[in-house]
This record gives sequence, C-alpha cells and structure tokens, in this order.
Amino acid sequence: MHVLAFSLTVFAASALAGFLGSLTGLGGGVIVTPVLTLLLGVDIHYAMGASLVSVIATSSGAAAAYVKEGFANVRVGMFLEIATTLGAVAGAHLTAVVPASALATIFGGVLLYSAWHSLHALPDDVTAPPVPLAVRLQLDGSYPGPQGLVRYHVQRVKAGFSLMFSAGLLSGLLGIGSGAMKVIAMDQLMHIPFKVSTTTSNFMIGVTAAASAGIYLSRGYIEPRLAMPVMLGVLAGSLAGARHLAGAQIRSLRLVFAGVIGLLAAEMIYNGLWGGMK
Repeated sequence: MHVLAFSLTVFAASALAGFLGSLTGLGGGVIVTPVLTLLLGVDIHYAMGASLVSVIATSSGAAAAYVKEGFANVRVGMFLEIATTLGAVAGAHLTAVVPASALATIFGGVLLYSAWHSLHALPDDVTAPPVPLAVRLQLDGSYPGPQGLVRYHVQRVKAGFSLMFSAGLLSGLLGIGSGAMKVIAMDQLMHIPFKVSTTTSNFMIGVTAAASAGIYLSRGYIEPRLAMPVMLGVLAGSLAGARHLAGAQIRSLRLVFAGVIGLLAAEMIYNGLWGGMK
C-alpha cells in the first residue's frame, strides 16, 4: 500500500475509533490496535505504541470539553489515577517478556469483556445515601440533566480503587486506555451515573496511557510515521464525540460498538492461538 493511502486509511479508522471511544468512555485503543494489526499488518507492539498515543489524544481532545460542561468528576478521576498509574507502569514493563501471541489473546479477551459490558450497563442510581469515605474525600458531585443539576453520591470507594490497579495493568500491558474497566468500576461498583463515568474515564485514560508511553518509547515501540495519523484521527474523532454526547442515543451506540469489537476480539484471539503470531 502506498504511504499516502496507508496514512489516510489509518487516519479514517482512528477517527472512527476516537468518536466511539469518546462517547462510550472505552477509549479508541480497543479499535485502533486490532485494526492496525489485523487489517494493515502492523506488528502488535508498534500498534500498541501508536494506540497509547491515540489514547492520550482521545483524553486530551474530549476531557477538556467534558470538564467545562460539568460532566467529568475531576476529584474522582485524580483519586483513582493513583491506582491506575501504578498498574500502568507495572504493565508496560511486562511487554518485553510477554509473547505477541499471548498479548493478542489477552487483548481479544479484554475486547470480549468490553463488548459484554457495553450491553449490560446498570441504570443510573442517584438515590443512594452518602458514604463517609466519599464525603471525607469530597468525591460526590453533580452533572447537567434535562431538569437541571443531578446530584449523586459515590459508593464503594475502596472496591473501585482496587479495580483501578487492574485497569492500569491492562493499559500498560496492551497499550490501551482500559476504559472498559474504568467505566465498570465507576458505573457498576461505585454507582456513578453513566455519563459521568464515561466522561471521567476519558479524563483518566490519558494520564494512565502517559504513565506507560515513556516505557514504550524507550523500547522503540512508538513509530512517529504510524503514530501521527493515528493521533490526528483519534483527536478529530474524540472532539466530534464530545460535541454529540449530550444528545447521543447511548443504547444504539453500545450495540454498534459491541458488534464491532466482538468481531475484532474473535479475530485477535484466533490469530493469537492459531494464526502463527509469535
């Protein structure tokens, strides 16, 4: 494939990934990596390096808009980032010893889990009582609703914090934002409303990715000629997604997203187990 055609293809795929990742809080990396690896034949380590750059771009593009609009909970994000950053650094160090076939299989499993989660979200619960630890840490907040501000109380702070270390570990190991686990922790464990969970996840994934990107860069896994169109595409897509969040039909978007990443997951697992990937 000609260099220009390759760059345009990467840009288009990354823009779609950024758009979906921005709206769902899952991060564009879950689409960027398998597309680069399976469709364009990029080595999985370089694909994950470019994906990390895209994750940072997604967060940079959407997070500022979400914070300004009052959706993202910055205090929750910064508190949980303590755990995810530690996990991300640990995961990045494991990439040199884990075979590519194992990475592809693990990645496929994470994709399947993301697809399942996107179809099984719990309804928002804004009636839960305050939790003493959340009150001490000032984690409770509000977000704009159709009838004005909707207030909520953060639950299960310790359980959510513990799960965030695993989310960071996957982020560093697989070169993704691990937004699925972040959203699960906030949405289902901590009972933070879905739109707050997804926007806070977008705020967090850039910090998590940045913690491990330096290690990928030092090992030569970030190729500028690949990372640049990925970054530009994801940034454009994430900005478009941020503008459409308020009126988005999340259920329909979840169905499309789950179908796409479900197919990619099956292909990644097949290549990892039987495709001869080393």
